Amino acid sequence: MRRVLMGLLIVVVFSVAVSYWLIFVRATNGGLAFDNKLLIPEQLFGTVVDGRRQFHLTVDEGSREFLPGKQTPTAGVNGPYLGPTVRLRRGEDVDLIVRNNLDEMTTMHWHGAHVPARMDGTPHQKIQPGETWTVSFEVHQQAAPLWYHPHPHGTTGRHSYQGIAGFMWIDDDNSEALDLPKTYGVDDIPLVIQDRLFDDDGAFVFAINQGAVYGDTMLINGTWSPFLQVESRRIRLRLLNGSNARIYYIGFDDNRAFHQIATDGGFLETPLQTNRVTLAPGERAEILIDFSDGAEAVLKSYPEAELLDTIGSFFVGLGNGHLELLKIVPQPAKRASHALPERLNTISRIKASDAAKTRPMVLGGPLQGGGPAGPGVGPPINGKIMDMERIDEVVRLGDTEIWEVSNPGGQAHPFHIHLVQFQILDRNGQRPTGAELGWKDTVLVPAGDTVRIIMPFDRYADPEVPYMYHCHIMEHEDAGMMGQFLVVEDPQKLGNVTKNLQHK
Repeated sequence: MRRVLMGLLIVVVFSVAVSYWLIFVRATNGGLAFDNKLLIPEQLFGTVVDGRRQFHLTVDEGSREFLPGKQTPTAGVNGPYLGPTVRLRRGEDVDLIVRNNLDEMTTMHWHGAHVPARMDGTPHQKIQPGETWTVSFEVHQQAAPLWYHPHPHGTTGRHSYQGIAGFMWIDDDNSEALDLPKTYGVDDIPLVIQDRLFDDDGAFVFAINQGAVYGDTMLINGTWSPFLQVESRRIRLRLLNGSNARIYYIGFDDNRAFHQIATDGGFLETPLQTNRVTLAPGERAEILIDFSDGAEAVLKSYPEAELLDTIGSFFVGLGNGHLELLKIVPQPAKRASHALPERLNTISRIKASDAAKTRPMVLGGPLQGGGPAGPGVGPPINGKIMDMERIDEVVRLGDTEIWEVSNPGGQAHPFHIHLVQFQILDRNGQRPTGAELGWKDTVLVPAGDTVRIIMPFDRYADPEVPYMYHCHIMEHEDAGMMGQFLVVEDPQKLGNVTKNLQHK
């Protein structure tokens, strides 16, 4: 009996050790050769015509070799996959001229940008095949790493998965004055992080698993198994989680420290030393890393979700989140490293007492009238599924509001609001620290959390055309986890807008 018990104990210990290695140690995509040079998206500065800076963006189908010897059907902007980094400057008037060469309708949303509702690129601003849509606005927000992607209701995830997305960087006097790395593609590097599934022929597989699309192959700027050569000095990485659903916990394989300097909406006040950055879908971050030691390092995502979430994700086929992203290879420096700035920005905190209204935003839970969402229907917000003909909230122009975003259970949801950048007032009653003190347009709300955010609605009233708020897991928003709000000068004079929206 003792031998039997000892044998069972050995089996249990061995099984636990193997399971721990598989779930928490092994990289899902481990063993990459890192032999493909990282592709750097082209920059697009536009052309000044009659005092306005004009940018031409063409959405079209294409083909790209990601995996050796296999062509993948794709879509992109001004190219076969992804799009150029659009460079805007605060104070300029711009025209973004978008042509749709796909064989189906799409839209183009400027994620994080302060633009009129008719220019926002929501499901209401449809671009039919062969048509061109012109967006015009003044750039009036501070330097920030924004991005653009399609937003057609029901197909946002599929269009983005094919490759239609790109960075949109805003520059201003402050960003130009700061002594930061800013030589594009040399020491100032855009990184679009995406996970993809491929079939045996190399085509993308758009397969729903646990309500969303998750991949086991990483693409960085559309490059598989990439390396990046940099000088042995401080460099700047501008990170974008362009994945449909996966959350990343980003750091380096040698656990080196670095400094985060910006969030979705712009610079933090001071550099934040850390060794991990959490990026949910739609979120951005800028980090500075010192490579003056000359040592190579691999940028990775770690399995740092909650214990039960990580174990559950592994066993339902989503992987453990442990992923190799990019190998950075320092070369001898040709010039001295940039010093670490002591100060980056001034952020005036908005007081809760400034708010005219508090709105609850409950993510998930039962539908109004009771009962869970059915097959193909996403989790609701405030018990409601998206209806293109229904206005869910009406905001008064000039008001500051608090939105109390809660997630009673289930999976984490990244909550995104169009038009505004917001500040986090508190998370589960605790005041924000670190990067959560920065300006945001997307915030991760794990199960059980309540996050209060505050923002001013100080521009762009329109009584007919709404903005969106939604979960940025793209399959969730496509399945209806989205709502609409109007910004108006006087809600009392609005009347009944429920069935009278302009889809343009």
